[in-house]
Amino acid sequence: MLSSIGIPGLILILIIALVIFGPSKLPEIGRAFGRTLTEFKSAAKDLTKDEDDEKKQKEKDAADKMVGLAGKNGEESLNRVK
Repeated sequence: MLSSIGIPGLILILIIALVIFGPSKLPEIGRAFGRTLTEFKSAAKDLTKDEDDEKKQKEKDAADKMVGLAGKNGEESLNRVK
């Protein structure tokens, strides 16, 4: 989406923003935008981390279940031999 704007388009947008908001407000707007972007990125990381943790927990539970089943099958085999 932003790749089609180009350098001249960005310069035009900055000039329009400067005229509308003035030179004193632009740094404040930039800081607010930066903080919002940082907060969004951290929230997105938390969401993906939560999904990864859930996936790892499910895999661990499945592996534990398989080990438990293998242990029971092994005991049954020993009982048959006796």
